[in-house]
Amino acid sequence: MARLPDKQADSPGVDAALAQRVLQRRGGALLNLDKQLLHSAPVADGWNQLMGAIRGHTKLDGALRELVILQVALLNRAPYEFAQHAPVALAEGASQEQIDALATWRDSPLFDARARAVLAYAEAMTLQVQVPDALFDALRRHFDARELVELTATVAGYNMVSRFLEALRIEIEA
Repeated sequence: MARLPDKQADSPGVDAALAQRVLQRRGGALLNLDKQLLHSAPVADGWNQLMGAIRGHTKLDGALRELVILQVALLNRAPYEFAQHAPVALAEGASQEQIDALATWRDSPLFDARARAVLAYAEAMTLQVQVPDALFDALRRHFDARELVELTATVAGYNMVSRFLEALRIEIEA
């Protein structure tokens, strides 16, 4: 059970315009995550803008983006994040076999050099924080500066998401 009570779009004190923006980005329904974020309008608004940009306005390949998000969820033991993004990964073109192989990606033939560089980067950013030069140089072979910024923001942003989810014990939607 979540550590804080849920806020709804129509809960007293919730900014109606903000709730509408979140509902619009979510396709009309608040997630359990959103119901916790609405306790702080400034945080919810910034979150909605940042995550909306990462998910909907980047040049980064959607399947790679979602595989990175799933890997961050696995590394941080954040099942909510994984449950939310597995269907998105499939819709973006990742295979179920790739999703299933993420925990052992280094031993899997399902990932090409580009995907391997991305997964290694996400792992380094998540577990070590500092990224070795050789690893970043390997990414440069596959991505331009904009994509590198977008990839970095995706890994950093979804590390934030998983930590928020787990600290507040936000449950997967029924």
